Amino acid sequence: MRKRAVILTAVLVILLGAAAAVMLHWHVDRVIVQGSTRYTDEEIERFVMKGPLGHNSLYLSLRYRDRETDDIAFIDRIDTEILDPHTARIRVYEKALAGYIRYLGRNLYFDREGTVVESTMETADGIPQVTGLDIDHIVLYEKLPVKDPAVFRRILDISQLMTKYSVTADKIFFDSSGNMTLYFGKIRVQMGQDVYTDEKMSNLSHIIPVIEGKEGSIDLTGYTPDSRYTTFTEKNANTD
Repeated sequence: MRKRAVILTAVLVILLGAAAAVMLHWHVDRVIVQGSTRYTDEEIERFVMKGPLGHNSLYLSLRYRDRETDDIAFIDRIDTEILDPHTARIRVYEKALAGYIRYLGRNLYFDREGTVVESTMETADGIPQVTGLDIDHIVLYEKLPVKDPAVFRRILDISQLMTKYSVTADKIFFDSSGNMTLYFGKIRVQMGQDVYTDEKMSNLSHIIPVIEGKEGSIDLTGYTPDSRYTTFTEKNANTD
């Protein structure tokens, strides 16, 4: 019995030594993060490399190989590639977001098809809040139940134009007739129907940076490419 115990102890010591050697040899010291725009590289590294084996490259390669993530807001999946025993490359695939609505105290983000893909208390920079939609219930991973699905095409179009002209609206409002209003801080821009929208956004790209921080309104409902002037009506600080 004593001899058997000695043998088992020796085997255990060898196994522990081998495990320690593996841990030391396959320890990640350098991390390359790609594809993340909503989180810093350091935040992604903390998300992925957590726990007692968080820096073990063998463990990471198995745990995060094209893995979907439900616990990290705005991220669809993460893939970790081990370049060498001490270097890991983390590829982040973010969810494609067109806008969000507030519902029961949460931000519900939807994609270009109108499908709700994220429910969170967090707010993503550069993604406008959409208001005015007549919605009485929402189910995660299903399309928003709106009367006119074409509204999502307009939201996608306006989002692409904002990217094209480097302007970002905080809020998009649709009234019952389909007229659209954009909000840039305290500046309200009445866009009206989906007519000359590209030209309107091009015009706004020159105006918004000049009046940023002010409060007032711009009416572009009757704007055409031949319009000579765009008027900004500033709200008097002494009036309600």
